[in-house]
Amino acid sequence: MGLSIGKYMHKRAVIHADMDAFFASVELKKRPELKGKSVIVGGCGDPSKRGVVSAASYEARKFGVKSGMPLRTAKRLCPKAVFLPVDFEAYEIESEKFMAILRSYTELVESFGLDEAFIELNTVEGEDAFLKAIEAGRGIKKRVREELGLSCSIGIGPNKLIAKMASDMKKPDGFVVVRDKDVTKTLRDMPVRKLSGVGPKTEERLIFLGIKTIGEISKAPLRHLEANFGPSFATMLHEHSLGIDDSSVVPFHEPRSMSREVTFEQDTKDAHLIKETLFELTKDVSERLKSDGYRCRTIVIKLRYRDFKTITRTRTMDERTDSQNDIWTAARELLEKEDFRVELRLVGVKLGDFEKRDGKEIAR
Repeated sequence: MGLSIGKYMHKRAVIHADMDAFFASVELKKRPELKGKSVIVGGCGDPSKRGVVSAASYEARKFGVKSGMPLRTAKRLCPKAVFLPVDFEAYEIESEKFMAILRSYTELVESFGLDEAFIELNTVEGEDAFLKAIEAGRGIKKRVREELGLSCSIGIGPNKLIAKMASDMKKPDGFVVVRDKDVTKTLRDMPVRKLSGVGPKTEERLIFLGIKTIGEISKAPLRHLEANFGPSFATMLHEHSLGIDDSSVVPFHEPRSMSREVTFEQDTKDAHLIKETLFELTKDVSERLKSDGYRCRTIVIKLRYRDFKTITRTRTMDERTDSQNDIWTAARELLEKEDFRVELRLVGVKLGDFEKRDGKEIAR
């Protein structure tokens, strides 16, 4: 009996926990009278001014409103929406509670931003990793609802790629498990746009090539993909279409830094949009830095291109600062050194090397 069970034992299972419309949900928690309405969070909450969408309720998303979109565009798509300013203090409080729940299950928590994380449970000989992950996933959903008054979607898969795709399959408040043996069947008939790494332009090109499903990507000759997308991106497409992802869950703790990033709905080379988005992100983290009573010395920008190549650029200041103007000047100068010949997928900014305004340096 033990040999039979061992033959089918799942040795690895990854959980992806993703809060549902996080910023908008926190705002609805504060303002329950807005439940059921189209709510858009971004900038100072005024769509006539410069700013980008940080989050949108599911009601607003039905009109095509997406994160990273200019507020002006969101207003045009959803004119009756309620626009609210970003309230990072409230989001960080809820995020800390969310991450604390996840870390109560395991130290292997890899967080992304405030509202999502991969977790992998430790298993011992004889334990089925999937059964243990399913139990933990149910517990996480229950605690998020009871302790935070919010909802999250859970995806469980044999690796990070599949877990993240699973968490997106039945949003909001979803719970999807994709076991090793079901990966091929699950991915086979899904549209190419659902595959991690495929944006609108890649989707358009794949369809032009007659490739409409993830299963068809997996069957396409690698040389054919390389000819159209280049070697590195083609390899990623091929491996992801087969459900292959060997990346580890890496604990990520940065209590001595502040960061903010946005993934564009559509990969872009629009320098004005990229610069405007980075400005809004820099403004957010600068305000948080000052309100928390810190100064920083390092400013980092993060850029992720359409082929998932990710780079960071760092500026170390001569003196620590909490000046938004100083921080934005450094971030802008770092950005202006980049040549956007390849479309950008994500932009972010991080502040680090802190000291309290009373002059006490934070241990690093």
